[in-house]
Amino acid sequence: MSAKHPSKLASLICVLICGVIDPVQGFVVHRPSLPFSPGTSWPHYSNYNRRTAGGDDRGGSMSALSASAAASALSTNTELLPGMDAIMTQNEELWEMLDKLRDKPYFRLYSVDMLASCEYMPQELFECYSETCEIYPVDEEEIPLRLKEVDDDEHDFELDGWARWDMPSDDYYDTLQFPEGFTGYDGSEVWRFIHDRIGFHDDEMVDDEYDADTWKADFNKAVSGLHAMVSAQVVRGIVEKIEAGEEFSDAEAVYSDPKAEFERRLGRNGETPLAIENMYFCYMLMLTAVSRARDRLLLDCECGRIGAEAAQILKGILDFDLLENTSISVASRKFHDHAVKDKDTLWEARMRTRDLMRIMNCVQCNKCRLHGKVSVLGLSTALQLLVGQRGEGTADSEMTRVHRVELAALMTTLSKFATAIRFCQQMQEEIS
Repeated sequence: MSAKHPSKLASLICVLICGVIDPVQGFVVHRPSLPFSPGTSWPHYSNYNRRTAGGDDRGGSMSALSASAAASALSTNTELLPGMDAIMTQNEELWEMLDKLRDKPYFRLYSVDMLASCEYMPQELFECYSETCEIYPVDEEEIPLRLKEVDDDEHDFELDGWARWDMPSDDYYDTLQFPEGFTGYDGSEVWRFIHDRIGFHDDEMVDDEYDADTWKADFNKAVSGLHAMVSAQVVRGIVEKIEAGEEFSDAEAVYSDPKAEFERRLGRNGETPLAIENMYFCYMLMLTAVSRARDRLLLDCECGRIGAEAAQILKGILDFDLLENTSISVASRKFHDHAVKDKDTLWEARMRTRDLMRIMNCVQCNKCRLHGKVSVLGLSTALQLLVGQRGEGTADSEMTRVHRVELAALMTTLSKFATAIRFCQQMQEEIS
């Protein structure tokens, strides 16, 4: 099936998936302008993301030579270095398209259960009343009717699925209205549980929990990459808070040095020396998964589920060279080969991703919980597309079972990684 020109069969499948063609209509979000009130994060469309206050370009693609040198400084993994080079060279252009895509209703609206209880650890009740971590559902009349109908129709219960999204309700939250950033919330307890209890620590991985010859190490590496992406977003929020001239509270003061926080969270001599390498690894998995979902995403464009403007941006992303770069697919091939070799235990990966989703209910910052759930769903969707139930990936005949909310989370999480990678490049240039 051609990615650019779906066949008649694809059109028929489109009707079966989408039913009546009814383009999703959007609504306008009024973004806050400077100065920000204390604790709020910069909206991801602010001019700062494209220029510094002085007007110098902070993004920009790197030359192949400088990208190769930068990649070598971050990793000694010769398998990943060519893909890291390619990302450093091309990420800026891809980020710009992804950043625009996140502005569209299909990719920014999620029905999330914000009241679910934590089932994994005892917690003292933490009431979040500050605007740094609190979020509110959008007005019901602002939710595109077609989008809500699709979410209601598609929701089902899969006993052994890769993730289990919340039951749809009338409460939808807007990731653009409440963007990720620095909130002052300390999520270390939850992350410690994730790495210690949800991650794998088998005997074969005692000496190398991220690069041992098993899919379990690949899983750990991807989860560590997800953590690194979140850490990059947090440090980016600290920078934005300083640039906005906002004060840090006494509790937040310990985090007020962005360079120190970057080195602690993401540096080669920090808490996780392979944090940034693992982030690139996970980004590579996400890129290949989006390529794998190309025809399914294009069907939603043809059906009208994705509005015309969003569809145009999405098609540009799906045609972007980086998605088909063989150096990028190294990560997914490694995961695939390991999964096929040990496919009888792959059920453990699906169980762990479901646990990863549920542990998000232990996050007591509501903004963090929202973005955590979307990011976990994005990662689990990527793993589902790449290895499926038995290690071979999701078959073309099963693509109709990939839901709107999963596709939206996949693209949103890809955008999160592109933003995090971009920010890390900027910080590394400033620190070096």
